[in-house]
Amino acid sequence: MKIIDLSKTIEYNKQDPWFMRIRIKHKAHRQSRSLIRFFLGLPAKLFPKGFEGWADDKIVSMGVHAATHIDAPWHYAPQVNGQPAKTIDQIPLEWCYGDGVVINMTHKADCEEITLADIRENLQQTGAVIQPGTIVLIYTGRDQYIGTREYPMRGTGMSAEATHWLIDQGVKVMGIDQWGFDLPLKYMVQKAKAEGKDDYFWQAHLVGRQKEYCHMEQLVNLGALPPHGFKVAVFPLKIKGASAAPARVVAMI
Repeated sequence: MKIIDLSKTIEYNKQDPWFMRIRIKHKAHRQSRSLIRFFLGLPAKLFPKGFEGWADDKIVSMGVHAATHIDAPWHYAPQVNGQPAKTIDQIPLEWCYGDGVVINMTHKADCEEITLADIRENLQQTGAVIQPGTIVLIYTGRDQYIGTREYPMRGTGMSAEATHWLIDQGVKVMGIDQWGFDLPLKYMVQKAKAEGKDDYFWQAHLVGRQKEYCHMEQLVNLGALPPHGFKVAVFPLKIKGASAAPARVVAMI
């Protein structure tokens, strides 16, 4: 079995938008020596030979949407079709493991939305079949911009129609290898204002007000996967009441 990592590294990057920068404090081995001596009460003369202490690290600041993560229904709205929306700790783990299907959308230009016709055409080309419980991965190739200022601005994005259709096939979890699941945020704002559309901004996310589903953002390495014939595991951190959580997403072939 081959395991392919689909998660970006959790690290500080000054090119990220200021509100999504991750800050981690690393503590060297020797910094724990005083803790061992004075808190635990072990004299230095009794330290095991060659023992330098233990390394430690602290996540000083990290939003739940800052790394490769999975959004819970609660992120989209407080209710789904009139019922309380699930937070990330309430997501059934059965949703988070299943057969994977890759939809190749690398031909789509920046700010060109992914339509239902696009999805159907790709499935017809690859022969992949979507069934209840399938985890669908949208491959755009925009993970190449991770670590640059362009990353949040580049990408295609799922349309509401395509998102509705996937959910109607029984898909509970889907994901994409770009900054967000929708079209770039600033582009959506500009177009909504220019055309006076009140149903354009965040359209794929807001499908979650009507139909219960989760999606992943900021995946990587989708180009290393076949169109189908593999498993996907995407288990989020169990954060009480959270709208999302970082996840180590992997594919198993």
